[in-house]
Amino acid sequence: MVFVIFILAAALTVFASIKLSQYADVISSKTAMGGMMVGTLLLAGATSLPEVSTSFSAAAIGNADIAVGNMIGSNLFNLFILAGFDFLLRRRQILNRASRNNIYTALLGILLTVLVVMALLLRLDTQILGVGLDALLIAVTYIIGMVVINKLPSLDPEAEAIVESEEEPENPSASLSPKAAIVRFIIAALVILAAGTALSITGDQIAIITGIGSSFIGSFLIAAATSLPEAISVFIALRLSNVNMAVGAILGSNIFNMIILALSDPVYTAGPIMLDVSGANMIIAVGVLIMSLLALFSLYRKESATTLSYAIPSVIILIVYFAASYLNFTY
Repeated sequence: MVFVIFILAAALTVFASIKLSQYADVISSKTAMGGMMVGTLLLAGATSLPEVSTSFSAAAIGNADIAVGNMIGSNLFNLFILAGFDFLLRRRQILNRASRNNIYTALLGILLTVLVVMALLLRLDTQILGVGLDALLIAVTYIIGMVVINKLPSLDPEAEAIVESEEEPENPSASLSPKAAIVRFIIAALVILAAGTALSITGDQIAIITGIGSSFIGSFLIAAATSLPEAISVFIALRLSNVNMAVGAILGSNIFNMIILALSDPVYTAGPIMLDVSGANMIIAVGVLIMSLLALFSLYRKESATTLSYAIPSVIILIVYFAASYLNFTY
């Protein structure tokens, strides 16, 4: 029954994510917010709600490995999603078409990942007002980083005008008004949040039933399930030819996940949450760092490239994902 509930919750997440992306596309086209802004803020925040629910629930029940592994694993899976679509659609060179402003988000994500790697390495047993020093540093860096990004000049203000050469499929929700789209967006986000809670509870039970370590369950099974909204959102955004929303949703979700990881620390009452996690999480964190650097390289280069040479970074990202998966499982 636990497995049935897990699958049903995942299916509900997929359905809500499809509607979420359609409503986000309406918001980006009918309001002053562009595709990148909607992707980085609204869509990234909404699709990360399962991670919020999962990590908070896991921290509350004292399972540090699922709470932390879910966040780091979700970032790994998100980059796998981006690289997978980039490889499958390599002729369209998605990351070349995306706004260079995504570089700012990618750089902040890399900085936050470095802080997580350092936290896992140093294992600081220091708290300030009940919050681990490492978690506090991650949260402050996130806030300062977001403020700085909003003040930085645009790297290519004309990028939002990029139009795909292929015929754009019609958005089934295109007739909605901006207000109606926003209301339905919120409802779909709440459905995703509820499904995320079910994924967290059943995932913890699956870890007990199967005997598989909580670190692997958190980093892969639950991380993959809670990253379904990102996968579906990217797929729908690309079908609607909204490249900036697709890329922004992944990069924005990865930095949003880091603040969730930091906020999970005070929910975990046994001490600093990073102090109690398995060393296997370091494998995933380093994998995320390597994959993030490769994604940054793909965003940074803007020269014309052959289909083969363009796809190389994405292929390496896919290889790193499977290598990290194997090393984590055998740890």
